[in-house]
Amino acid sequence: MQKKILFIGFVLLMTSTLPLKAQYAKTDSTYKRWFVGSTIFLLGNLATTNPPDFFQLNVGYRITGKDVIALEPKTWKYAWPNGIHPFLNNSYGKPEEKFPGYIREYGFSVAYQRFFWKGLYTELNVMPTWQTFVNADGKKIDNGFQFFNTYRVGYHIKLFKDRFFIQPSIAITHRPYHTKMPDGFKQLDDKWSKFVFGEPGFHFGFNF
Repeated sequence: MQKKILFIGFVLLMTSTLPLKAQYAKTDSTYKRWFVGSTIFLLGNLATTNPPDFFQLNVGYRITGKDVIALEPKTWKYAWPNGIHPFLNNSYGKPEEKFPGYIREYGFSVAYQRFFWKGLYTELNVMPTWQTFVNADGKKIDNGFQFFNTYRVGYHIKLFKDRFFIQPSIAITHRPYHTKMPDGFKQLDDKWSKFVFGEPGFHFGFNF
Protein backbone atom coordinates (compact mmCIF):
# COMPACT_ATOMS: atom_id res chain seq x y z
CA MET A 1 0.00 0.00 0.00
CA GLN A 2 2.82 2.40 0.83
CA LYS A 3 4.41 1.88 -2.58
CA LYS A 4 1.07 2.38 -4.34
CA ILE A 5 0.36 5.66 -2.54
CA LEU A 6 3.77 7.07 -3.41
CA PHE A 7 3.78 5.85 -7.00
CA ILE A 8 0.26 7.08 -7.81
CA GLY A 9 0.98 10.47 -6.31
CA PHE A 10 4.21 10.76 -8.27
CA VAL A 11 2.62 9.78 -11.58
CA LEU A 12 -0.22 12.27 -11.14
CA LEU A 13 2.15 15.11 -10.50
CA MET A 14 4.57 14.14 -13.26
CA THR A 15 1.77 14.05 -15.81
CA SER A 16 0.12 17.31 -14.80
CA THR A 17 -0.39 19.88 -17.55
CA LEU A 18 1.08 22.81 -15.64
CA PRO A 19 3.05 25.17 -17.94
CA LEU A 20 6.83 24.84 -17.70
CA LYS A 21 8.58 28.15 -16.99
CA ALA A 22 12.26 28.94 -17.32
CA GLN A 23 14.64 29.00 -14.37
CA TYR A 24 16.01 32.34 -13.20
CA ALA A 25 18.32 34.21 -15.55
CA LYS A 26 21.95 34.38 -14.51
CA THR A 27 21.89 38.18 -14.41
CA ASP A 28 18.49 38.48 -12.71
CA SER A 29 18.80 39.85 -9.16
CA THR A 30 15.06 40.19 -8.38
CA TYR A 31 14.22 36.57 -7.67
CA LYS A 32 13.74 35.32 -4.11
CA ARG A 33 16.94 33.71 -2.93
CA TRP A 34 15.65 31.63 0.00
CA PHE A 35 13.19 28.75 0.00
CA VAL A 36 11.85 26.02 2.28
CA GLY A 37 10.17 22.81 1.20
CA SER A 38 10.00 19.04 1.39
CA THR A 39 9.08 16.02 -0.75
CA ILE A 40 5.91 14.22 -1.81
CA PHE A 41 7.23 11.07 -0.12
CA LEU A 42 5.77 12.45 3.09
CA LEU A 43 2.59 10.78 1.78
CA GLY A 44 4.18 7.44 2.58
CA ASN A 45 3.39 8.15 6.24
CA LEU A 46 -0.29 7.55 5.39
CA ALA A 47 0.39 3.86 4.75
CA THR A 48 -1.32 1.50 7.19
CA THR A 49 1.38 -1.17 6.76
CA ASN A 50 5.02 -0.45 7.55
CA PRO A 51 4.76 3.39 7.50
CA PRO A 52 8.26 4.96 7.31
CA ASP A 53 7.65 7.71 9.90
CA PHE A 54 9.40 9.94 7.39
CA PHE A 55 10.24 13.61 7.84
CA GLN A 56 12.27 15.95 5.63
CA LEU A 57 12.77 19.71 5.58
CA ASN A 58 14.64 21.49 2.78
CA VAL A 59 16.16 24.92 3.43
CA GLY A 60 17.84 26.39 0.36
CA TYR A 61 19.66 29.44 -0.96
CA ARG A 62 20.13 30.54 -4.59
CA ILE A 63 23.72 31.70 -4.87
CA THR A 64 23.03 32.75 -8.46
CA GLY A 65 20.21 32.09 -10.89
CA LYS A 66 21.94 28.85 -11.85
CA ASP A 67 23.58 27.71 -8.60
CA VAL A 68 21.61 26.51 -5.57
CA ILE A 69 22.65 24.99 -2.27
CA ALA A 70 20.32 23.35 0.27
CA LEU A 71 20.45 21.69 3.67
CA GLU A 72 18.02 18.83 4.31
CA PRO A 73 17.58 17.28 7.76
CA LYS A 74 15.54 14.07 7.52
CA THR A 75 14.63 10.88 9.34
CA TRP A 76 12.86 7.64 8.42
CA LYS A 77 12.77 3.92 9.16
CA TYR A 78 12.81 0.97 6.79
CA ALA A 79 12.64 -2.81 7.02
CA TRP A 80 13.97 -3.85 3.57
CA PRO A 81 17.45 -3.29 2.12
CA ASN A 82 18.13 0.06 0.46
CA GLY A 83 19.49 -1.77 -2.58
CA ILE A 84 16.00 -2.96 -3.62
CA HIS A 85 14.18 -0.51 -5.90
CA PRO A 86 10.95 0.27 -4.00
CA PHE A 87 8.82 0.58 -7.16
CA LEU A 88 10.41 -1.54 -9.88
CA ASN A 89 11.65 -4.60 -7.95
CA ASN A 90 9.08 -7.12 -6.74
CA SER A 91 11.45 -8.27 -3.99
CA TYR A 92 10.67 -5.08 -2.07
CA GLY A 93 8.06 -5.97 0.51
CA LYS A 94 8.56 -9.74 0.33
CA PRO A 95 8.79 -11.40 3.77
CA GLU A 96 11.95 -13.32 2.85
CA GLU A 97 13.82 -10.06 2.15
CA LYS A 98 12.67 -8.29 5.30
CA PHE A 99 15.18 -7.41 7.98
CA PRO A 100 14.73 -9.07 11.40
CA GLY A 101 13.45 -5.71 12.65
CA TYR A 102 14.09 -2.30 11.09
CA ILE A 103 16.64 0.50 10.74
CA ARG A 104 15.92 4.04 11.93
CA GLU A 105 18.08 6.69 10.25
CA TYR A 106 18.80 10.33 10.97
CA GLY A 107 20.42 12.16 8.08
CA PHE A 108 21.59 15.62 7.16
CA SER A 109 22.03 16.25 3.42
CA VAL A 110 24.05 18.92 1.70
CA ALA A 111 22.71 19.37 -1.85
CA TYR A 112 24.07 21.39 -4.77
CA GLN A 113 21.99 22.08 -7.88
CA ARG A 114 23.28 23.43 -11.18
CA PHE A 115 20.79 24.68 -13.78
CA PHE A 116 21.67 24.26 -17.46
CA TRP A 117 18.70 25.02 -19.67
CA LYS A 118 15.50 26.71 -18.56
CA GLY A 119 14.39 24.68 -15.52
CA LEU A 120 16.58 21.63 -16.21
CA TYR A 121 19.07 20.90 -13.43
CA THR A 122 21.42 18.29 -12.05
CA GLU A 123 21.99 17.74 -8.35
CA LEU A 124 24.62 16.19 -6.12
CA ASN A 125 23.24 15.29 -2.70
CA VAL A 126 25.60 13.93 -0.03
CA MET A 127 24.06 12.70 3.22
CA PRO A 128 25.78 11.24 6.28
CA THR A 129 23.26 9.21 8.28
CA TRP A 130 23.31 7.81 11.80
CA GLN A 131 21.57 4.46 12.14
CA THR A 132 19.79 2.63 14.94
CA PHE A 133 19.15 -1.10 14.45
CA VAL A 134 16.00 -2.40 16.15
CA ASN A 135 15.08 -6.09 16.39
CA ALA A 136 11.67 -7.70 15.89
CA ASP A 137 10.87 -7.18 19.56
CA GLY A 138 11.35 -3.43 19.25
CA LYS A 139 14.66 -3.38 21.15
CA LYS A 140 17.73 -1.46 20.00
CA ILE A 141 20.59 -3.86 19.24
CA ASP A 142 23.25 -1.69 17.55
CA ASN A 143 24.25 1.66 16.04
CA GLY A 144 25.66 2.35 12.60
CA PHE A 145 26.70 5.04 10.14
CA GLN A 146 26.64 5.41 6.38
CA PHE A 147 27.00 7.91 3.54
CA PHE A 148 23.97 7.98 1.24
CA ASN A 149 24.50 9.94 -1.98
CA THR A 150 21.93 10.93 -4.60
CA TYR A 151 22.73 11.96 -8.19
CA ARG A 152 19.64 13.64 -9.62
CA VAL A 153 18.31 15.13 -12.86
CA GLY A 154 15.15 17.21 -12.58
CA TYR A 155 13.08 20.16 -13.74
CA HIS A 156 12.12 23.26 -11.76
CA ILE A 157 8.56 24.52 -12.36
CA LYS A 158 7.44 27.89 -11.01
CA LEU A 159 3.90 28.24 -9.64
CA PHE A 160 1.69 31.15 -8.54
CA LYS A 161 3.98 33.96 -9.71
CA ASP A 162 7.02 32.18 -8.32
CA ARG A 163 5.71 31.96 -4.77
CA PHE A 164 5.89 28.18 -4.97
CA PHE A 165 7.69 25.61 -7.10
CA ILE A 166 7.77 21.87 -7.78
CA GLN A 167 10.69 19.73 -8.99
CA PRO A 168 9.97 16.32 -10.54
CA SER A 169 13.17 14.30 -10.95
CA ILE A 170 14.86 10.96 -11.55
CA ALA A 171 17.86 9.85 -9.51
CA ILE A 172 20.59 7.31 -8.89
CA THR A 173 21.17 6.57 -5.22
CA HIS A 174 24.50 5.29 -3.94
CA ARG A 175 25.83 4.06 -0.60
CA PRO A 176 29.62 4.44 -0.92
CA TYR A 177 30.32 3.58 2.72
CA HIS A 178 28.59 2.10 5.74
CA THR A 179 29.70 0.45 8.95
CA LYS A 180 29.19 -3.26 9.53
CA MET A 181 25.58 -4.21 10.11
CA PRO A 182 24.49 -6.68 12.80
CA ASP A 183 23.87 -10.32 11.86
CA GLY A 184 20.58 -10.85 10.09
CA PHE A 185 20.68 -7.35 8.63
CA LYS A 186 24.09 -7.72 6.97
CA GLN A 187 23.32 -10.98 5.16
CA LEU A 188 20.21 -9.51 3.52
CA ASP A 189 21.82 -6.15 2.67
CA ASP A 190 24.88 -7.81 1.09
CA LYS A 191 22.63 -9.48 -1.51
CA TRP A 192 21.84 -6.14 -3.14
CA SER A 193 23.75 -3.45 -5.02
CA LYS A 194 24.96 -0.25 -3.39
CA PHE A 195 23.39 1.58 -6.36
CA VAL A 196 19.71 1.99 -7.23
CA PHE A 197 18.90 3.44 -10.67
CA GLY A 198 15.77 5.34 -11.66
CA GLU A 199 14.37 6.41 -8.29
CA PRO A 200 11.64 9.04 -8.79
CA GLY A 201 11.65 12.26 -6.82
CA PHE A 202 9.20 15.09 -6.39
CA HIS A 203 10.14 18.09 -4.26
CA PHE A 204 8.09 21.20 -3.60
CA GLY A 205 8.86 24.50 -1.92
CA PHE A 206 7.94 28.07 -0.95
CA ASN A 207 10.15 31.01 -1.97
CA PHE A 208 10.81 33.94 0.32
